[in-house]
Amino acid sequence: MNSKITDSNKTTNNDVYDIAVIGGGINGCGIARDAAGRGLSVSLFEKNDLASGTSSSSTKLIHGGLRYLEHNEFRLVRESLKEREVLLNMAPHISWPLRFVFPHLEGLRPAWLIRFGLFLYDQLGGRKILPGCASINLTTDPAGIPLKDEMTRGFEYSDCWVDDARLVALTAMDAAQHGAQINVRTEVLSAHRQRTHWEIATQDHLSSKKKTIKAKVLINASGPWVEDVLSDRIKATSKSKVRLVKGSHIVVKKLFNHNRAYIFQNADGRITFTIPYQNEFTLIGTTDVDYRGDPNDVIATHDEISYLCTAASSYFKKVVRVEDVVWTYSGVRPLFDSGEASAQKATRDYVLELDAPNNEPALLNVFGGKITTFRCLAEDAMKKLSEILQPANGPWTRNSKLPGGDFPIDKFDALKTKFCEKYPNLDTQLITRLIRSYGTLAEKILAGAQNMHELGTHFGAGLYQAEVEYLRKYEWARTTDDILWRRTKLGLKFIPQEVEKLDQWLQNESSELPIS
Repeated sequence: MNSKITDSNKTTNNDVYDIAVIGGGINGCGIARDAAGRGLSVSLFEKNDLASGTSSSSTKLIHGGLRYLEHNEFRLVRESLKEREVLLNMAPHISWPLRFVFPHLEGLRPAWLIRFGLFLYDQLGGRKILPGCASINLTTDPAGIPLKDEMTRGFEYSDCWVDDARLVALTAMDAAQHGAQINVRTEVLSAHRQRTHWEIATQDHLSSKKKTIKAKVLINASGPWVEDVLSDRIKATSKSKVRLVKGSHIVVKKLFNHNRAYIFQNADGRITFTIPYQNEFTLIGTTDVDYRGDPNDVIATHDEISYLCTAASSYFKKVVRVEDVVWTYSGVRPLFDSGEASAQKATRDYVLELDAPNNEPALLNVFGGKITTFRCLAEDAMKKLSEILQPANGPWTRNSKLPGGDFPIDKFDALKTKFCEKYPNLDTQLITRLIRSYGTLAEKILAGAQNMHELGTHFGAGLYQAEVEYLRKYEWARTTDDILWRRTKLGLKFIPQEVEKLDQWLQNESSELPIS
């Protein structure tokens, strides 16, 4: 990694980019990264922060989607299962294998159906790293301890965990290292087709500066706003439609002491996940509810919170109450509208719609998709655009590494030991968290510090000035929310006075930043 990230793309305002991308979520950043690595000039625009929408509001899983088998989405499940190990290798610091316990309850899905579904799950994905499914006795297995006594039998299978917002930030970092220009807090005001290119008017919300750039291809990867951008900013229409489905989650104090997760069946046919979260908490989600409001205003409603508490309480001995919830988050999934009657049955697959009438400059609209398949989506986008742009290089991301992930997936503990030996006077818990977030790039934060004092101001919960400065310099972080809820999840542990202290420091900081 370079000593700092800069806008290294050589294209100037008078030149024409190969690609302009609208949207700084996982799909937009994934496309920018793939394209830049093929030698194309790319400029990406995000009106807020990276991963500030759907991409930071997921259930934090890299998974095949066991429940999608019930809807006959075999191609999507197969592709997703194969991607699990690709992403594990790509980012072993922010993703890791996770075993899921599936308790069997009489009157819901029969045991033979669960067993058959798990058999298919194991066979479709071509596993090399992850262990396969197994039956477990919940009366003797530690996973049965927090469950109600009537749950005596269950199954276990593998999927993976990922820090979704960090995945987006690292993907954007890698795109920038390959030459892409990443413009955060920069809104696309309009985009007009000219004879040979798009003219795209933008405004930087921090400086209020406006500028116009040119691009051969425009990609609309704006997630829940894909139709709004299409109609309001591009003044175009599409045959495809997006279905907005809200998924809400709750976080409570830790409900169990092991490192496995649970998948629970609910009486209404839905499933919920209950997952270890940030060492001290448990994450429960998600809901699937059609949403017709402004995606900017999405919140977890009281009914959704109650639903998730009730779902968890039907399995755990300990009752999960609404007052136990310490945090909620909700996101709007921009699913491709396949016309299904219920939100649960709506496809999680993606559709890429290319619009290039009469050889005019191309527009690619992205509908749907999921975090697990973002790399495949980006490759498919490049495949659609290859004849138009004729990139110098071909597909390259399958065996690539994201920043900080340049170590084997089974060597995290060895990396931690190496850092602890190099920094014997620093807090071990801090070192562990930094490696989990930044991998080998944690060295840029620690930078030879001989004691905790050399890390600068302590804002709270193990967040020091050195990390904040790193996030501002390399990861486009600007606000307390950027730092506490997307780049880290330390907002769960901060008290109001500490939030105010960090916010004041950020406001007073006047040093020149290398990225915008």
